[in-house]
Amino acid sequence: MLRFVTTRLLNMVFVLVGVSLLTFLVGHLAPGDPILILLGNNKSPELYAQIKAAYGLDRPFIEQFAKFAWRALHGDFGLSYAQQGQAVTDILARGVPVSLQIGGLALLCTLAVAVPLGTIAAVRSNTWFDNLIVSIALALYAVPNFILAPLLLSVDIALYRRGLPSLPVAGWGTPAHLVLPVLVYTLGSSAYLVRLTRNSVLEVLREDYVRTARAKGLSNRAVNARHVVRNSLIPIVTYVGPSVAFLVSGSFVIEYMFAIPGIGYLAVQSLYQRDFPVVQGITVSLAAAVVIMNLITDISYAILDPRVRYG
Repeated sequence: MLRFVTTRLLNMVFVLVGVSLLTFLVGHLAPGDPILILLGNNKSPELYAQIKAAYGLDRPFIEQFAKFAWRALHGDFGLSYAQQGQAVTDILARGVPVSLQIGGLALLCTLAVAVPLGTIAAVRSNTWFDNLIVSIALALYAVPNFILAPLLLSVDIALYRRGLPSLPVAGWGTPAHLVLPVLVYTLGSSAYLVRLTRNSVLEVLREDYVRTARAKGLSNRAVNARHVVRNSLIPIVTYVGPSVAFLVSGSFVIEYMFAIPGIGYLAVQSLYQRDFPVVQGITVSLAAAVVIMNLITDISYAILDPRVRYG
């Protein structure tokens, strides 16, 4: 196990370097000059050259990337173009807690809804309940977030116009602002996780050791609790691991549509403003979170299933 973890950590370094280089290259070759956007109507050549030199954009590409990589290694992604004088890490520090609040609550709601429903649907397979759950899950899975969010917004606005209780459609600051974004998150994620849980539980229910346990006289509840649930968790953990990592980045569509000042909203806004240091900081942070959570997920396999061993 120690050798496996060490190898994965070394691979993580190469992955992060590759992601950093690719992100930096895309930002370097992307159309649009961030300095011109920053200057606005003041197109003074002297001021342009001064600001470009201050950000180090007048240096060769290799030198710029080496400087960026060295700073990123120490947790410093430089200064924002659009928000002058502010460090990228400070900007991220304001957005990450917002995305974690929404994403964390949505993930808890998804697990609380999808795993029990998927398990019950599998245990009662080919019944009306199973058919109903699968049909609803398929319908929700077919509707992307950028369609589901406007639908819920339209319903909420219609309630407001008729003087009925409604929820805030945009902004941040109160518990009420969490409801619609979390609902969109949960409905979209649950649609997939219900089907994943159902298929996993059905596969375990067909295993020989489950039939043996029942032949020994164990009740269905005991068999499900001791054998079925635990052994069907690996696909669920595989889904949850990367999901936790993506909580750091938030959802670009949901946060932007509901005007929530999280990482997703910040990324979209930074792309419009050509604020590449912020985009690079978000991308590298997300890549690091995904790699770390994938490692934790792989380690958890050996904990959940004794048959899994890493040499």
